[in-house]
Parts: sequence; C-alpha cells; structure tokens
Amino acid sequence: MQKEIKERLEEIVELLNDPDEVVLEKEVKEKMKKVLLLLEDPEEISKEKKEYKEKMEKIVELVNKAIIDIDVDVDFCIPNVVATTDKCDLSGEAYILLTYPEDEYTTRTKKVSLSITALQSTPSDLTKHVVLAIEEFKDEMDDIQFG
Repeated sequence: MQKEIKERLEEIVELLNDPDEVVLEKEVKEKMKKVLLLLEDPEEISKEKKEYKEKMEKIVELVNKAIIDIDVDVDFCIPNVVATTDKCDLSGEAYILLTYPEDEYTTRTKKVSLSITALQSTPSDLTKHVVLAIEEFKDEMDDIQFG
C-alpha cells in the first residue's frame, strides 16, 4: 500500500512541477482525496490495479491492430501486465520500446512513455498517441538512413 500512496503523491508532485500544465487547485485536491481514500480504504487499490490492467491490455490490443506493415519492432514493457521482450525494465513506469534495425550491425531504439498522466487518457486516445510516435520514429529513422 505504501508504494501506491507514494505513486499517488508523485503524481501530485509531477503535476505541480509540470511547466506545460496549468495546474488547477481542483486537480490537486482530487488527487489528494484519492490518497486519503487509499489510506482509509485499501480495497480501492486492488480495484484501481484491475482497472489499470484492463486499460493497458486494451491499449496493447489496439496498438497491435493499428501497426500493420511497419519496419519498426514494437515491444510492450508494462509492469504486472505484459512484457513482450527481455529487454524491458519493469522496475519503473510502463513504456513501449520501439526498435528499428538499420542494418545487421546498427539498431536504434526509442521509448514511448505510458506515464501516469498519459494513462488518464482513453485507450483509443493513447493508442493514437503511440501510433503517431511510432510513425514519427520510423520517419526519423528513414531520414537518417536515406538522407
């Protein structure tokens, strides 16, 4: 339970320190209420974990359907849900690992974060974000490879 509370408090700190976000007092209060609820009702943690797992599984499914015929390898590194490669670091936050093999000696990689703030989006919105990141990565690699 301490880990979940720590994560919730980190969300608040991240929200307060994000220079691109206009932090509303209401948002901070809502997040603080969640922390207090966790302290009062530990059952809520398991409910949120289940919802998180279902959401991440849906995102994996949608991304897999959306990425057809691309030259980029896509591996999911989502702690407690799925790890499609042994290259995943499952000790931190969830991310998608993109790998582009340039030639037999050179491989480029990029991580697409599935951070806590990104997870507040709907699965379809987050899938669009991930697909766009994959397309941009492929375009970057093509530019590097073909000049």
